[in-house]
Amino acid sequence: MFVRAYLRASTIEQDANRAREQIEAFAAERGLTIAATYIESESGASLKRPALFRLLADSRPGDLLLIEQVDRLSRLNAEDWSKLKSEMATRHIRVVALDLPTSWAMADAKADEFTVRMFDAINSMMLDMLAAVARKDYEDRRRRQAQGQAKAKAEGRYKGRPADTKRNEGIASMLRAGLSWSSVQAATGCSRATVAKIAKLTSFGNCRLDA
Repeated sequence: MFVRAYLRASTIEQDANRAREQIEAFAAERGLTIAATYIESESGASLKRPALFRLLADSRPGDLLLIEQVDRLSRLNAEDWSKLKSEMATRHIRVVALDLPTSWAMADAKADEFTVRMFDAINSMMLDMLAAVARKDYEDRRRRQAQGQAKAKAEGRYKGRPADTKRNEGIASMLRAGLSWSSVQAATGCSRATVAKIAKLTSFGNCRLDA
């Protein structure tokens, strides 16, 4: 049974490796070997996740996609979640999430065909439900954040998110040294938008990377 682990954090400030120990322990308890691990720091609300789609491209029918929680896989809106589900179904990938016990049967190499098919049907429904909950949580947090920022602005307290000057200077140095954007992303975990912004500032000779 080929197992591919997917670890995601929303931003570079978060650590996508945080869940690695739990995922590896889960696999070890079931006698599974994680053959490949895909890590990235991107928003679960976006389909623009290179590591996830590299995992899908590498997968073969019957492979397991092992995740810590369903929201690590999706905080997508309904349309994008449907696209991702369709892609996984086309490739016959089975999702196993630590926070979804009904999916654990997928990781049981001794499970008979009936059991696998039954839990596969249950998991499809449960994944839809948990993906919808994850999306609602994402939208609720965004709304509360916007409300908080609006209130702070009205009171003259909002200064915006402080920039990571040291990180930005490092990215600028790598770009000046001729590294590709993909290489910079892989080295820093930054989004492509961040690299693009700093590349633009660097190309104009702007030394201020704290904007």
